Amino acid sequence: MGKVNPLAKLRVLIGFVVLGVCAGCSSVPKHRPLVTAPADPQIVASGIGDMPRELYKTTMPAYRIEPPDILTIEAIHVIPKPPYRLRTLDVLNIQVLGTLPEAPISGLYTVEPGGMVSLGPPYGSINVLGMTVEEARDALTQHLNKFLLEPQVSISLAEISARQQISGEHLVAPDGTVTLGTYGRVYVAGMTLEEAKRAIEAHLAQFLDNPEVAVTVYAYNSKVYYVITEGAGLGDRVYRFPITGNETVLDAIAQVGGLEQISSLNIWIARPTDQPGQAVLLPVDWRAITAAGYAGTNYQLLPGDRIFIAENRLVALDTGLAKLLAPVERVMGFSLLGVGTVTRFSGPVLRGGGNPRGYF
Repeated sequence: MGKVNPLAKLRVLIGFVVLGVCAGCSSVPKHRPLVTAPADPQIVASGIGDMPRELYKTTMPAYRIEPPDILTIEAIHVIPKPPYRLRTLDVLNIQVLGTLPEAPISGLYTVEPGGMVSLGPPYGSINVLGMTVEEARDALTQHLNKFLLEPQVSISLAEISARQQISGEHLVAPDGTVTLGTYGRVYVAGMTLEEAKRAIEAHLAQFLDNPEVAVTVYAYNSKVYYVITEGAGLGDRVYRFPITGNETVLDAIAQVGGLEQISSLNIWIARPTDQPGQAVLLPVDWRAITAAGYAGTNYQLLPGDRIFIAENRLVALDTGLAKLLAPVERVMGFSLLGVGTVTRFSGPVLRGGGNPRGYF
């Protein structure tokens, strides 16, 4: 019989030790304790059977705005309080009778940066910044008298620059406010959309006459759920997704591309709770959901839910053994390499310095 490699014996010995240790304990219990509790003030849960799921979904409570949500604000009615002074990017509707036939003045004209309104050749430009509409009409009439005989000028305010500052997408800042350009900031954190609408209109009422806006959520960034995959000794992964109120367990796992090779079928939802020492854990039957189409454990996800996918214990054991044996293998490898090198270079050389066998 040949000699047994000492490194192989060491591997077998360590393997039996680790197997014995793993058989006696486990970092992930097979059966998790389940304590059901209301997941939201609007949802009463007396047991697992009351939890919303794929075929029995519930509607979420009124959405509360939080940073860093993005809101879409539409300016429906924005009329400035008199007397209004013209600003850059205001739009004027100018109609002039008695112009040159080849150069009419009729249509919408924007107040350009610097306050100038360009009337085109041959009339040039006129500065109306800071004027009321009536003052701008008189100034324009006086300006056109240089080119025309008794021009009749009509000016109205078609659009104010405030609409451009108010309308559009607005990020809810970390301090809970949205910025409305020169009209300042409005605090909207913790409010429903209807409450935010009233708060914005009340703020704009300082500058506008009976303002009216519409507020919707452009991006739901503050309400999320998590998918956590245990890494079998290689580090856990955490995925974060925005929640819209319709996602289930199957939707969430589809977002991460399904189960990995290191994952087991031991899956559950950990629902946030503020009760110390308690946990709301909802076990998931993955095979029933996917292979059988049974939706009993395909729960509807709520804000803050953590879907935990436990590791495959055999893969975790293999990873643990690899980590444990790697330093030993390096040491033994270097030792065997050193012994082999010394034997190779010292054995065949004769004391007299000769080398009849042709070594080297």
